[in-house]
Formats: sequence, C-alpha cells, structure tokens
Amino acid sequence: MYINIGQLHNSLLTIKDKSSPLIVSSCGTYRLDSDKSLPTCRPRGRLDYQLIYIASGTARFHFGNAENETLLSAGNMVLYRPKEFQKYEYLASEQSEVYWVHFTGSDVKNILRFYGISDDMQVFSVGCNMEFNMIFQKMISELQHCQPDYKDMVSLLFRSLLITLHRQLTQKDAVKNEYLSQTMERASQYFIDNYSKNINIEAYASSIGMSISWFIRNFKDYTGMTPMQYILSIRIENARLLFETTGYTITEIAGIVGYDNPLYFSRLFHKQTGYSPSAYRKRMK
Repeated sequence: MYINIGQLHNSLLTIKDKSSPLIVSSCGTYRLDSDKSLPTCRPRGRLDYQLIYIASGTARFHFGNAENETLLSAGNMVLYRPKEFQKYEYLASEQSEVYWVHFTGSDVKNILRFYGISDDMQVFSVGCNMEFNMIFQKMISELQHCQPDYKDMVSLLFRSLLITLHRQLTQKDAVKNEYLSQTMERASQYFIDNYSKNINIEAYASSIGMSISWFIRNFKDYTGMTPMQYILSIRIENARLLFETTGYTITEIAGIVGYDNPLYFSRLFHKQTGYSPSAYRKRMK
C-alpha cells in the first residue's frame, strides 16, 4: 500500500482552529495494491471537516449508521462535517486510490456555500479529473516541506480545489439542464401530436426513465403547466379553432379533441373559456 501524507506543523492531532477563515490541517493519499482493505470507523466523527476524493477504484461508505452501505466509484467526492458519523473502507480488490484533506476555520460553512456546496450535500459526482490529483499532491508537498508561508499556500491550493470542484458541478448541472430541456420539449411535442388520445402520463414518464413525480415537476418547470393541464389547453385550443372554422356539432368536436362525453367536454370548455360551446360559436359569428 502506498501512503503519502502531509500535516500542518507536522502534527497528527485533530485541530479545531477558528483563528482564520480556512485552515488546512492535513492532506494525504492512499493507493491500495495488495489483497487487503483499509477500513475507518469514527462513531463520533472528528472535530474538523474532511473531504475525500476517489481517484480510482471503489470505496464502501456507511452514511448515517453502520448498516447503510453505499459503494462509490472513481470520480466521487465525500464531505464529512465535524462530529459526523464516519465509516468507510477502501477496497484493495478494486485497486482504490483516494485523496483526502482535513480542514477547519472560522468561516468554513460560508466558504463551502460560496463554491456551490450546500449544507445538505455530502456526496457529489465531479468526474475523474487529473487536476484534482495535482492539487492534492501540491497540498501534500507544501505541508511536508514547510516553506515560508506554506500555511497560506495550502489554503490557496484548497480554494483552487473548491473552484475546480464548483466548475465541475456547474458543468454537470448545465448538461443535466440541457438534457431535461430536450426531454421536456420532446414530451410537449408528443402531447401535441397525440392530444386527442387517452395519454397515460405515468406510462409515458416510465418510458423515458422518470418517476411520475419527477416528470411532472420538470415538465411544469419547463412549460408552466402540469402534463394534464398542458394536454387540456391543447384540446380546448383546438376545439375553439374547430368551432370558429367548421360546422361540426358539439358532440363531433368533443370526439375529435379526445372526449367521449360531450357534456363533460362542455363543462371543461366553459371552465376554460368562460363560454359554453354553443355560446362561443354564436359569439364567433
């Protein structure tokens, strides 16, 4: 197993120092290449913060309690806050390589928030990026060699790590938002093309790999309406057009836009337009 560690003042003690907004107390890396694993268990956590980056392989984490188990692969980061239960294990069978940094300070919460890490975030996918590896290695080197102003330099390096992390998260959000926009655009077009049919919203959501609640939420964010409201608006708009341009009966128009019951259609039409179908047609003449 390869180990490389650097500590502030060459001390292994866990520190809780409020003398500066941000203080990096230690940083290191483990690379497992034997048939053993490296477990860690801290039921009461630590007094400082810890950020773990899985550079390669897989690690096993237990969030909240010892029973919950989550396997995280390369490209994930885990943030532990002070006094938070910690149990995790690096797996040699997966040739795990991890980097970690412990930090404290008087303004850590706000600094993390500034770089896009909200108070409820613990695991975030940032992808495998050699820039992370290099920044961690530089922090380790600074802590080991103790050059003049190294304490400030390590803090600056850690901020550059947070900036890189924030950029990765922002890029992923942008890709995610673009994907969701395209997905919702396809959904709205599907509803336009099939508005007169009996559309099962839950089945449609399932067909694109979304839960019904997640689909409705994103569709409303995109269009300002729920899927059913959107379909209803298309049906009523097409019914209005038919009343204005054709001589079809109310029953016929109801059937064309997707309603078997003309009375139910008439009630919906009145609710949406403020007119009954017959009154609307007279108004258009």
